[in-house]
Amino acid sequence: MVTTLSLDDSPGARAFRLIAETVRRAGGTAWLVGGAVRDLLLSRQPQDWDIEVTGLPVDQLDILLRDHFTVQFVGRAFGIFKIKGLAIDVSVPSRLSKNHTALTDIRHQADPAMAIDEALARRDFTINAMAWNPCTSELRDPFNGREDLAAHVLRHVSDRFVEDPLRVLRGMQLAARFELIPAPETIQLCGTLSQDGHPTERIWEEWKTLLLEGVKPSLGLTFLRDSGWLRFYPELAALQGCPQDPRWHPEGDVWIHTLHCLDWFAGERTGHAMDDLVVGLAILCHDFGKPFSTTSNGGRVISHGHEQQGAAPTRQFLERLTNQHPLIEDVIPLVLYHLHPRQLYDAQASDAAVRKLARQVRRIDRLVRVARADHAGRPPKPFDGFPAGEWLLKRAKQLEVETQAPPPIVMGRHLLELGVRPGPDMGRLLDACYDAQLNGAFSTLEEGLAYVRAHLLRGTR
Repeated sequence: MVTTLSLDDSPGARAFRLIAETVRRAGGTAWLVGGAVRDLLLSRQPQDWDIEVTGLPVDQLDILLRDHFTVQFVGRAFGIFKIKGLAIDVSVPSRLSKNHTALTDIRHQADPAMAIDEALARRDFTINAMAWNPCTSELRDPFNGREDLAAHVLRHVSDRFVEDPLRVLRGMQLAARFELIPAPETIQLCGTLSQDGHPTERIWEEWKTLLLEGVKPSLGLTFLRDSGWLRFYPELAALQGCPQDPRWHPEGDVWIHTLHCLDWFAGERTGHAMDDLVVGLAILCHDFGKPFSTTSNGGRVISHGHEQQGAAPTRQFLERLTNQHPLIEDVIPLVLYHLHPRQLYDAQASDAAVRKLARQVRRIDRLVRVARADHAGRPPKPFDGFPAGEWLLKRAKQLEVETQAPPPIVMGRHLLELGVRPGPDMGRLLDACYDAQLNGAFSTLEEGLAYVRAHLLRGTR
């Protein structure tokens, strides 16, 4: 069908037009495929451009591209070119080699003569299985992806979906990003697949996309549950059916609460990727301790100590997703202390308590975002704006600890100058100085050194 799609004048769009015209003159066809077509149909400009070229051999395409761009050739068997400086991949269709023996050793062979409809059949979901020729405005949609997109349906293209089981996780993030409801046959097929043995790096990318781009993360996690894939994430599975006190959590069990919290978070992302990722992960994990701590006392459901109980399952969950240990260490304190903003507010806590909290979590601004989502994720309970968070942020700003732990005033070099020798005693003295600083005993180096001298003097008596 002839379909006019509107391209802007971005560098990616200009490069795509140039590639399409260059390929056309050489006797081939450059098709825009996948998510870029989907985005244009939604009146969004693509961030990534996937171009599939039919009718030209790989070597000729290589020469044509190098006449205009700096090109990196990736995977000679696949025939994929990456355009330097632009989010553009150019490839030729490929088919599985007949002699491949296992999913972990899949072999592909470039086949530029393959019809574009056949090439689309190897893609994951129908909304990603469309191709558009900008030179003729022809839209190829052999699997009715445009119709599914309009109906908000997530449907796999064919039985070849099983060639890459991690497409289940891609479905998770697509459902969340585009608010899609999976087709029953897709749910059924996904339930037969496993993520075991597949690269952690790819698993992590799908989870990261869910948290950074998901409009409604609850739909992605519901898709994961319905597909039976919570069996790979026991920490999440344990939230299902874990009760909560209906006076404070009228929304239901811990699983439902977590979904509401994530949807609230998605509406308040800042656009700073690392901040959003840390906060999103902490919200996802914040109640992992409740299945271990929830009891019923006289008809009341209580979960005392669930923050501390949540640290170990959070670490286990994250270490299966990523080897980025600094990221993990940023998330765990937010789980451990996610109730503290409300507790400090109720107690109208001292400056010392706020400084100590900053030392424990390092980023009070992130902690408040986690606590705010936790507070908001309880519909139909009305959201009151979370005054505890506003109070704590104001206090932290005044104390200059909103985005960092208080830097120690007295350092090792200062103790050396006072004659303290390196060793365990120096370490204990530095800790005592830092605790005194947080408690407000001193706020300048001069006062800190006076504190040290008095401490040393007491030690000689």
